[in-house]
Amino acid sequence: MKYTEEHEWLRVDGDIVVVGITEHAATQLGDIVFVELPDTGTEVEKDGEAVVIESVKAASDILSPLAGEIVEVNEALSENPALANEDPTGQGWFFKIKAADLSPMDGYMDEAAYKAMID
Repeated sequence: MKYTEEHEWLRVDGDIVVVGITEHAATQLGDIVFVELPDTGTEVEKDGEAVVIESVKAASDILSPLAGEIVEVNEALSENPALANEDPTGQGWFFKIKAADLSPMDGYMDEAAYKAMID
């Protein structure tokens, strides 16, 4: 897995990248009560808004860490936004993207670097 400074994680699965928020981000946000997911087929730019989440503390935008096409969204979050808190790196993923270019992944942190950043 790779991690962004915006507390997102990325997991490559073939030519698809799964994106979610880290446990640290989920904890900082508090209880997530609403998730607005993009439509499948949406083209997103790197660092463009992809997801809107609302928690008991604030509303936040989740930015796409890569440019490409959204090929799948986690519909379970629409019915149960708390999944993003309960299992942020598992069942609480947000979307899958077919990246136009995977090279930005090289600039993201590995787990050790991410843990050092949040400590």
